[in-house]
Amino acid sequence: MRRLFVADLHLHDTRPDIIRAFVVLLQQKAPEFDELYLLGDIFEAWIGDDGAPEYLEPVYQALKKLTDRGTHVLFQHGNRDFLFGTAAAERLQIRLLPEIVRLESELGPLLILHGDQLCTDDQDYQQFRRMVRTPEWQQAFLNKPLAEREAIARHLRETSRAETANKADEITDVSPAAVQALMQQERVELIIHGHTHRPALHRRQNGERGARMVLGDWDREGWYLELDPQGARLYAFPLPVQKHIEAALRQQL
Repeated sequence: MRRLFVADLHLHDTRPDIIRAFVVLLQQKAPEFDELYLLGDIFEAWIGDDGAPEYLEPVYQALKKLTDRGTHVLFQHGNRDFLFGTAAAERLQIRLLPEIVRLESELGPLLILHGDQLCTDDQDYQQFRRMVRTPEWQQAFLNKPLAEREAIARHLRETSRAETANKADEITDVSPAAVQALMQQERVELIIHGHTHRPALHRRQNGERGARMVLGDWDREGWYLELDPQGARLYAFPLPVQKHIEAALRQQL
């Protein structure tokens, strides 16, 4: 089994270079794998399946061609695209996943998640997260006109940026205690996630054992992680990408 993971692309019309790079990855890299996992914040904002951005049509087409060729695409919600729903998933032949998923691999069992669940020291964010993940809040939001939803999403992004800038790094990063508790609860020694925009391989996450591999956000570089019988490897490539992806090995487990 060969698996490919990406997160935190934040696709938006202000970054056509990232849209192009993702299409290249879907066309050139992803077909080598049995499964592609999208671990949240793939989109800068998803305000409902009825508001799917038209400028992402090349991405939709590339995803559809990828699934038609036999690669399974699986999607976990992030804090920017938790309203990506069943209609969009069915259109693109993508499987929606729960917030935390346990996978079996040659490295042993592991967990995949977006990662914001582990930022438990940021209590304001966790309170907001609980609110917007309720069916009542989501239905009320989706009942609003598209223009109003777009304005709300824009306001929330601006507020989030301002608040994050005023918080200490350790508040906006994952909590070591939350990581260890999750590893012990699920009896795993590896967690793969995104969200923090701090790509790295962290060891000793569960006492003297355990590892955590963090995918980077796509900005100056694009990031992906490969998992196969030979191990787990985190790669980066420079943006903008032209005709092909030049990958550079960064961390290996």
